[in-house]
Amino acid sequence: MRRLFPVTDQTAEPSAGPTAGPAAVPSAERSVLVDREWSLDELADAYAYPRVGEEAIRGGAAADPHAPGPAAEPGRPRVWLRANMVSSLDGAAQHDGRSQPISSAADMRIFGTLRGLADVIVVGAETVRQEGYRPARAREAFAERRAAAGQTPAPAIAVVSASLDLDFSLPLFTEPKTPTLVLTGAAAPRDRLRAARDAGVETVIAGDGPGIDPARAVAALAERGLVRLLTEGGPRLLGQFIAAGALDELCLTVSPMLTAGDAQRIAGGPSPTAPERFALASVLEEAGFLFTRYRRI
Repeated sequence: MRRLFPVTDQTAEPSAGPTAGPAAVPSAERSVLVDREWSLDELADAYAYPRVGEEAIRGGAAADPHAPGPAAEPGRPRVWLRANMVSSLDGAAQHDGRSQPISSAADMRIFGTLRGLADVIVVGAETVRQEGYRPARAREAFAERRAAAGQTPAPAIAVVSASLDLDFSLPLFTEPKTPTLVLTGAAAPRDRLRAARDAGVETVIAGDGPGIDPARAVAALAERGLVRLLTEGGPRLLGQFIAAGALDELCLTVSPMLTAGDAQRIAGGPSPTAPERFALASVLEEAGFLFTRYRRI
């Protein structure tokens, strides 16, 4: 893996002479110049959530307009919703209904890293069913980092569902290290709300209708101290966050594959009033896969 952006002086080979090899390059520069497997610590540093007082784009872009005001304590984690998605070259977010066929080992390492940094993973009910979601694991590689940040050993999973057509006997609800939440609306079916309650699953009302209001969902999770938010879709849920202007960051893996067919894009559903522009924050590359990050301007 190598970093392609942001561009620094380290992206060019040092002029130590024609025979200068990797041993002549300082270790900090080798992480940029050399195509090698990054450690999980390096990935965690590269994908760290922004904190109050930091600029939204590392390297000099404008500060995040949604950052807390002066009363917020500098250095504290800000409420931040990032999405992690993968797309083929021709725009498909999945193949045969799943994202795994267009993914890679490096993509899965970043997937695991983003989970290891998050307080909560927000995911749509259909994605839970299609991808066979299980509880997030507590990983030793992130244990010290999470403890220092005051996080639970594993992130919670918050399932978004209007119908609550969920099997509450699945391990996702019965075996999590951190209790799974269900986000729904005030008009959700009463019998399914009772079924969730009877199964010991906490439901969070974040909308007046059957479904959620995206901004209210983010606020409801933040009220529970869950401020480092990660959504893994699916496309309909991501589209809701985009249309509501609630998404702060998109981590998009561009897979060097073509799928054709009629697979969904990474986001669907209603469109915002006008396209919202994000700024490129970083690009990593391995084996033709591009691991990009875009942040709200």
